[in-house]
Amino acid sequence: MKTMPKEEKAAKTETVATNRKARHDYFITDTFEAGLALEGPEVKSLRLKQATMTSAFARAEKDGLYLYGLHIAPYAFNTLKELDPTRTRKLLLKRREIRRLTTALETKGMALVALELYFRNGWAKVLLGLAKGKKAEDKHESIKKRDVDREMRREFREKFKG
Repeated sequence: MKTMPKEEKAAKTETVATNRKARHDYFITDTFEAGLALEGPEVKSLRLKQATMTSAFARAEKDGLYLYGLHIAPYAFNTLKELDPTRTRKLLLKRREIRRLTTALETKGMALVALELYFRNGWAKVLLGLAKGKKAEDKHESIKKRDVDREMRREFREKFKG
């Protein structure tokens, strides 16, 4: 059996899609990694990076957690049954994590938002964020803070440029 060097043993991740709007609309308190139950043509579409997740969120149901709003474009060379691009997909988590997330979602104002979709060591994963919605004032404050940080970095770079 051939052994791999340590650099290759590290988890290889390949990002498919990100939900950039989520961090603008929500305060993310905690993140979780979950697997996705997918059909074959969906995996092939994901490998071609044909997915959008602008409104993807997870909801707890009686038999687990499900992901809603993830759009995976139909695979062009699909010979199997046709799949709905926005169908609900089951999230694969350990029972303990599912219980923890369902109790967290029961508190008022909390939501489970999809932040990123990626492949880790060949398996499709989704990064979920336990989130609380921002109000308009909070969004304005975040934009101001980001602009001030950007300006400080620019001044620092120009000062020490030489």
